[in-house]
Parts: sequence; structure tokens; C-alpha cells
Amino acid sequence: MTAPVFVVDELPGGGQGGRSGQGGRFVLDGPEGRHAVSVKRLRAGEEIVLTDGAGRWAPGEVVAAEGKDQLVVSLGEVTEEPAEEPRITVVQALPKGDRGELAVETMTETGVDAIVPWAASRCITQWKGDRGAKALAKWRATAREAGKQSRRVRFPEVAEAATTRQVAELVARADFAAVLHEDRDYGSGPLATAELPSSGEIVLVVGPEGGVSPQELAVFEEAGAKAYRLGRTVLRTSTAGTAATALLLGRTGRWS
Repeated sequence: MTAPVFVVDELPGGGQGGRSGQGGRFVLDGPEGRHAVSVKRLRAGEEIVLTDGAGRWAPGEVVAAEGKDQLVVSLGEVTEEPAEEPRITVVQALPKGDRGELAVETMTETGVDAIVPWAASRCITQWKGDRGAKALAKWRATAREAGKQSRRVRFPEVAEAATTRQVAELVARADFAAVLHEDRDYGSGPLATAELPSSGEIVLVVGPEGGVSPQELAVFEEAGAKAYRLGRTVLRTSTAGTAATALLLGRTGRWS
């Protein structure tokens, strides 16, 4: 089994990431330390990985557990994992209920680099006021936990909710942009045959259960996106982004 991952605010050597002691010792405390000691029940000699979630990470070996929420670790060399190319951003229309968190979880586990919540016109769910802030916080917490679970050291960014016009601006800056469309007779054919860049930014737009409206599709096409289908079946909005990300990771060589 691979070593479990824990997130810290400060790693040695600057940047962001816990606090280090003398002689390469590092004290993992707070909620992460409590989880390591009281839930995972890690003991001396076991291996872990510490990361700031932004690419910096270090292997560690547990020296001792102190109390219920402190793990003393002998820390190895801190390394920075470079961002992979091409970068994949999924614009995710707001699903109903907890399906948004499901989408974030599976896309994170698969390897997406950024997630942009989108308030599409046909979305039943709308993020407004405190409700929107709480929903965004849940998405970000889900990305963090899924990043740990999938042993990532660079977690996906979860942006503020975007309007259709803001999504169009994101599409215009991309090296390749696709709107997933369920109509087999519309658009540029299957995403599996699209010509993809080997670097830069790929943007995927996933609509709500009711689909992307003709007006929204026109705005995105004007910005440079094309409509593609995934396959013969119609996926739910909470699974389409994950399936498309997996396809692109394989085709661009990031999974090779």
C-alpha cells in the first residue's frame, strides 16, 4: 500500500506548507495530526507523505505519536512536483444535491487540474449568498480530501462560481476548448477523435442535466469552443466531466 498523504501549511525551505524542528524532525499536529494518530493510528516506523497541496511534498517516517493529535516525523527531502501539461480545466454546471461533490471527488481522483463551478441557465441549483459560500467550501474540502485519498500532491484548484460570460472568457484563452453535447448529430463528432494540444490549456464545459442552452452554446462557440460528444450513451452531469478527463489524460499521454 502506498504511504498516506497529509496536508500541512508549511514545509521546510519556504513556500507554503506545518512546522519543522531540528534535525529534520517535523511535528504534524492540528486536525491532520489528530487524524494520523487517532484515526489512522500510525506508529513509529510507518511511512507517510506530507504535502502543501500545491506541488511541494516530502516523504517522512513516523518517529513517535505524542498525545492524541501530534505525530513526530523524520522528514526526507522536500521536492516540488511540476504542473503537468496540458493543463485540464473542467467547467462544471451546478448539479442538484450532493452530486456536485461527487463530481469534484471523482474528477480529483482522476487527475483534473482545475474545476470551475458554472451557474448555467438550466441549472436547478443556484449558489446565492451564504448558501453559495457553503457549497463552494464543500467543493473545496472535497477536492482536498479526494486529493489526499488519491495520493496527489498537487490538488485541483476550485474557482469561484462563474457566469456564462466568464466561462466564455476562459474558453477564449484556452488552447483547446470543448463543450460536451449529447446530440450525436450535432457538433464536431466524438471527443476521442479531436486534435489535442500537447501543452497549454484544455477547457471542458459540462452542462447541467437539462443540457447547455442554444444561447450558451452560441456564446461558447463564438469564443472558440466546439461541441463534442463522449460516446453513444448520455452521461449525467456529475459523471461526464470525469469520463471526459480520463479520455483526455489517456490521449494526451499524461496517463502513459
